[in-house]
Amino acid sequence: MYTVSKFAKDQHQNFSGAEDGSEEVYVNPLRDTHDKRLPRIAGPGGMVIFGVTGDLARKKLLPAIYDLANRGLLPASFALVGYGRREWSKQEFEDYVRKSVESGARTDFRESVWNRLAEGIHFVTGTFVDDEAFDRLAAKLEELDHSRGTASNWAYYLSIPPDSFPDVCHQLDRAGLAQAGEDNWRRVIIEKPFGHDLVSAKELNRIVNSVFPEKSVFRIDHYLGKETVQNILAMRFANQLFDPLWNSHYVDHVQITMAEDIGLGGRAGYYDGIGAARDVIQNHLLQLLALVAMEEPVAFTPEELQAEKIKVLRACEPVRPLSKSTARGQYAAGWQGSNYVPGLREEEGFDPESTTETYAACTLQINSRRWAGVPFYLRTGKRLGRRVTEIALVFKSAPHLPFAETMTTALGQNAMVIRVQPDEGVLMRFGSKVPGSAMEVRDVNMDFSYSEVFTEQSPEAYERLILDALLDEASLFPTNEEVELSWKILDPVIDYWAKRGLPEEYAAGTWGPASADQMLERDGRAWRRP
Repeated sequence: MYTVSKFAKDQHQNFSGAEDGSEEVYVNPLRDTHDKRLPRIAGPGGMVIFGVTGDLARKKLLPAIYDLANRGLLPASFALVGYGRREWSKQEFEDYVRKSVESGARTDFRESVWNRLAEGIHFVTGTFVDDEAFDRLAAKLEELDHSRGTASNWAYYLSIPPDSFPDVCHQLDRAGLAQAGEDNWRRVIIEKPFGHDLVSAKELNRIVNSVFPEKSVFRIDHYLGKETVQNILAMRFANQLFDPLWNSHYVDHVQITMAEDIGLGGRAGYYDGIGAARDVIQNHLLQLLALVAMEEPVAFTPEELQAEKIKVLRACEPVRPLSKSTARGQYAAGWQGSNYVPGLREEEGFDPESTTETYAACTLQINSRRWAGVPFYLRTGKRLGRRVTEIALVFKSAPHLPFAETMTTALGQNAMVIRVQPDEGVLMRFGSKVPGSAMEVRDVNMDFSYSEVFTEQSPEAYERLILDALLDEASLFPTNEEVELSWKILDPVIDYWAKRGLPEEYAAGTWGPASADQMLERDGRAWRRP
């Protein structure tokens, strides 16, 4: 229990305390409820953002914090502290945050909400190795605990390169900012990439866990905050309709696609040496695979959900030989819609001799009773036909069709497609008779669209994930074991590619290199064209 400041008292309506007024404590009326339909409201606390001047903070994090405040999901006493090298005053940092919010917020800008949020906005100048700056940061947070009623509850958002993690973690530990007391908490939120291979991931986890216990570490994978990703669990486990078919008896194969229609642009220098597999497959796509393939958890608690995902990742491995079950490529010049765009090697800042791939595909298998014999095809790439992320379960053909062959020439395999972005929804493909006197069966689609069924606008992924971190709700955050298992799956593929020279080229605006099509053709299958 803790005493709150008069400021926090004035801002909140829900307080309890002794009749003589000796102690008053903020009581969140929704925090302990079991009714999950009610909105979850964060209790007293604040956030420090390292790397606050970067693109991620400017475009995503700062607008998400405002949107949470605008929706009434942050306490009025919430404090936001930026840390960076710029010599900014409080007012200059406020102006920077406001500009970011006005250009990037999902919800309407309201002056009253902004004024309340701005009172808790502060900036501390310093580098990641500056002892005095971190001492000033500690003094600022202590001051805010008294003036704002943040109750010594702080989340540290590391929107910085992984090679800076050791310095920041060391300084937080040295300055006494990482240690939580009995009545407060300290948490760290980490952006990907979580290492570049298994060895580096283990070392990164060791560094972070030497300062913060694993229960206080929140690794952000923004794809897991998307509504349609969370809807995978709702569809699977709230409906009897799908579960009997969700196994190797009926599913022929699974395709998981994340395609982008943009190139590297100004990120060529950053991207070189990372590549599509490390950037997307290791985190986003393997997490989607785990959600699709996992068994039903005992309960929807973070521990149970993470345990089931870990079982899947432990049972997952690449299909061999890798020469036939993987593909990679680099985009060349070509037409992206009506625009002719340059190839990767013409991008400014990219090494023409680099073997870094912009397209990656691999075939994985899950050694379990449910999924034995079902290949999971994962692919991601830049400068592809369109921007889309989807999960497609393609079902086996019926063992017997009582129709003449000519009646079903336009009939393919049944499929269930979960569209993650941009047109969030679920599509079911099945056969239906064509109207007329003849018997002709053709594929038709039954399409569920989020935007058409629900009037509520889905929150941005970062809104959901930041709120979850403040609420200590870890269901959507990968654990260190999940991260390490993902690298264990992907490392053999990356090591194999490292010995193969330059990737195959594919024209911009197409769906990848020919070797990716051949990868499925060998199995008598073909990629979907979204």
